[in-house]
Amino acid sequence: MKTSATAKFVGTSARKTGLVAALIRGRRAVDAQAILANTDKRATTPVGKVLASAIANAENNHNAKVANLVIEAVLIGPGPTLKRSRPRAKGSASAIRKRSSHITVIVSDGASVVVDAGSAKGSVASPAGVGSDTGSTEKKGSVRRSEATDPAAPKAKAETAKEAKEEAK
Repeated sequence: MKTSATAKFVGTSARKTGLVAALIRGRRAVDAQAILANTDKRATTPVGKVLASAIANAENNHNAKVANLVIEAVLIGPGPTLKRSRPRAKGSASAIRKRSSHITVIVSDGASVVVDAGSAKGSVASPAGVGSDTGSTEKKGSVRRSEATDPAAPKAKAETAKEAKEEAK
């Protein structure tokens, strides 16, 4: 069963928080807490709190065992930026951007299998790669890799069409 916890408006930039999130993504929850405890980054504190909250949510809401929990995804997004200014020479000012981020940690007990209800075939979604920013970017009308690598595929269709016309005569 998937369980999540979110912290919004954390006063650390998404770029710095993302470095810490990459350390624990896909690991067991107990191991991730040990990694965060021994990592010397400022963003480990809020990420650790969100992870502890997600673990507590899984225990209390779904009766999950802590030893079985796996971090399925750690999502880091940018929050609002506070704009400040600093006085500079000759009466000018320079901008200071105080960035924030939103942190979401999703843990699962590893036993659940997610079935995609939207597909006709009922394919099983794999937990590997969940939470990463890469995904299927195939657009409508694009050529799939297997069709692009097979140069004989378009010719075969044309040849069969010609053969069908000849047989019909």
